[in-house]
Amino acid sequence: MSGIAPFTVAHRSYVKSLYRRILKNELDWIVRRDIWRGKAVAIRAEFDRNRDVSDPRALAAIFAKTEAELAARRHPDPYRREFIPCGFELTTVDTAQWIAPSAPDGTKWERNAPPPLGPIFDHETYNRAHGH
Repeated sequence: MSGIAPFTVAHRSYVKSLYRRILKNELDWIVRRDIWRGKAVAIRAEFDRNRDVSDPRALAAIFAKTEAELAARRHPDPYRREFIPCGFELTTVDTAQWIAPSAPDGTKWERNAPPPLGPIFDHETYNRAHGH
């Protein structure tokens, strides 16, 4: 990123792209939106903290550090929409099927499934059956 001058259109586009990539990566790790929202606010605060940096070398260092942190924290199985062709010839998007992430075979299917609400072992039935 050392080739892009600060505060140009390309610079703003890169920063927005980096911000979105970090938010999407955090959403891969944190399933609940209410918890993710707190992390998103912290990420925004970090970007706002570096908003007034105008030195190109300092910006390059910040970008390199942030890209390295993003690469280290990249989720091994990120959520994504799956594109499955439905016919032999795929000419338009209409001839294909989008699988929703939470549908069977989607990337969220049975991922982070909530635990069962009932007891794992029914102690009362066991005790009655065995005279306890």
